[in-house]
Amino acid sequence: MASVAPSVLLLLALVHKGYCQTDSCASDLSTFLPSPFNVSGLSCKPIWNSFILRYSQDQDNVLNIVLSAVYTSGWIGIGFSNDGMMVGSSAMVGFIGKGGRAHIKQYYLRGQSSSEVIINEGQLTETNVKPAIILYGVNIYLAFQLKFSSPVSQQQLLFAFSTATPNNYQLTEHDDKISISFDFSGDFSGGTPPTSLYPYKLKRNHGALAIFGWGVLLPIGAITARYGKGWDPLWYYIHVIMQFAGFIIGLAGVVAGISLYNKLHSDVFAHRGLGIFVFVLGILQVTAFFIHPDKDSKIRKYWNWYHHWVGRLALFLASVNIVLGIQVGGAGNAWKVTYGINLALILITTSVLEIMSWTRLSKKFVSPPAF
Repeated sequence: MASVAPSVLLLLALVHKGYCQTDSCASDLSTFLPSPFNVSGLSCKPIWNSFILRYSQDQDNVLNIVLSAVYTSGWIGIGFSNDGMMVGSSAMVGFIGKGGRAHIKQYYLRGQSSSEVIINEGQLTETNVKPAIILYGVNIYLAFQLKFSSPVSQQQLLFAFSTATPNNYQLTEHDDKISISFDFSGDFSGGTPPTSLYPYKLKRNHGALAIFGWGVLLPIGAITARYGKGWDPLWYYIHVIMQFAGFIIGLAGVVAGISLYNKLHSDVFAHRGLGIFVFVLGILQVTAFFIHPDKDSKIRKYWNWYHHWVGRLALFLASVNIVLGIQVGGAGNAWKVTYGINLALILITTSVLEIMSWTRLSKKFVSPPAF
């Protein structure tokens, strides 16, 4: 691993009519980009929202990269990851600092907090060609070279941006990010190389299915069974429907998680192990439904005890694993806030109904809990 402190070249071009539009693959970079980034043979691919990635690779395994995006403030960056995750990746990040001074630095993403994003460290080997950061019109351009030991083909790339300018080179939390699988091999000059959002979409689908199944439907079904006995037999049908729907959707989330692991082989042992255990508990609950004894059976009370407590354990561990999954997956604040609100509503509802059932405040609407 080489530690490189890249020098920076800043070119501030005059902005005039015709150059204020956003960048595109048809744009001519030769008028403002320095050599060797100003050649016309760069392959080009629009990425995500307004990002555009240009690149070329020579026979010495040197990768020329030009990343552009609309810019007003903050920073933009591109990371190289082994598994599509932020932690453990290395990134090139550029921004315009105080006084209009431009900076482009390599960072090692040791963890998810700002203090664990280490400047001038990483596993990317740069060449002697000076990196450049260019503010041209409404666009910012990051141009740099990376040296690899073998030809570069399929890579897991991270793209991120923030509108908050770093202070003393300390990166602020990103406003948004995306993880993609990108193929640098082949000749795609002026065209569109095969790019896949599969890992990112799969990770998002895995999280959404798990939260909706294990974190929404199953808790609602459990609440109905515990506090809705006064609406017999309606509570039973609602409980069964919610539990089966939640289990099927949760199962789809498990399948997506298995596929995601086979794709990325991410080092998330705690999340994966806990997920498997919760899934086994879910299977036991479904099995118990089909073999439950009659109400007048002598062993019915033991079945009730088993069914209640295994279900509670499964829901508790599922909520812990959802929080863990949001954390290890780097899902961002939107996922944290959304699930936090959902969890708070479930806890508040359960607490209110539990108090009402024990104090007999509303016998009309809530029956005492059955054990």
